Amino acid sequence: MKPPEVDRIAGSRAAVAARRARAEVKRQIASGERLAIDVVDSAGDEHPAEATLRVSELIGSIPWLGPTRTARIMEDLAISPSKRVGGLGAHQKVRLREFLLRRQGTAGRAPLRPGSLVVLAGPTAVGKGTVAGHIRTHHPDVLLSVSATTRPPRPGEIEGVTYYFVDDARFDAMVEENEFLEWATVHNAYRYGTPRTPIVTALNQGKSVLLEIDLQGARQVRQAFPEARLVFLLPPSWDELVRRLVGRGTEDEAERERRLATAKIELAAQDEFDFHVVNSDVETAAREVVQLMAVSRD
Repeated sequence: MKPPEVDRIAGSRAAVAARRARAEVKRQIASGERLAIDVVDSAGDEHPAEATLRVSELIGSIPWLGPTRTARIMEDLAISPSKRVGGLGAHQKVRLREFLLRRQGTAGRAPLRPGSLVVLAGPTAVGKGTVAGHIRTHHPDVLLSVSATTRPPRPGEIEGVTYYFVDDARFDAMVEENEFLEWATVHNAYRYGTPRTPIVTALNQGKSVLLEIDLQGARQVRQAFPEARLVFLLPPSWDELVRRLVGRGTEDEAERERRLATAKIELAAQDEFDFHVVNSDVETAAREVVQLMAVSRD
């Protein structure tokens, strides 16, 4: 038998109301009005919107996680994509709460402001330095971190602006004194590192910081600052990447081959990043990175 028309209308209205209630919960998480862990703790008969919210929607509402990381987190937590918060088993709830505590802090300890730290990484010759330079010039609200390196300057590079150029002895001393947030040997040749103090100071002041570093460094930053957004800069195509590397003429043939081999490894790791930006045009790519930082142009 078909249900009476009045029942169908009432059921439809109830479903719409439930969807709107869940959407409001997600909005509150995304805006920072509520912590996701509070939603988990309140889920129950008295709060049906929280209870019927899918765990994947809950995690996906946390600012700047993105669908790729959300899917990976769900897999790590061993929670089905269809599982709802109110239907979590005891062990699943414990794992989810532990993750949320690490991610967002507790009501008694405010989390770091999402988006204050952005890491820009990508393969060799993709144009990371050019995009970062454009941001430095046109978006003064962004603090662009200056790395230290043991490689010699290239034409047009400026000490203290492009890099801090140091010798091996000085770099060793900085490592020994724990002055780096991250450091790595790149292309089996020179070392690069991000000085720790300027980054921590800027973040504590509520400023937005952009790190232009390599894949190894990005992984280290993710460990130190889980709330950092990782942006992977992609070339329009592999052929264009090769053209850019050859065209800049700063490496001999052996070095180019070594860098291209590394680039293939780096490209294979792009799914580790929260966002992808294709550098077809420097201005457009820079604007996309800045938008991810939620920084308005001065």
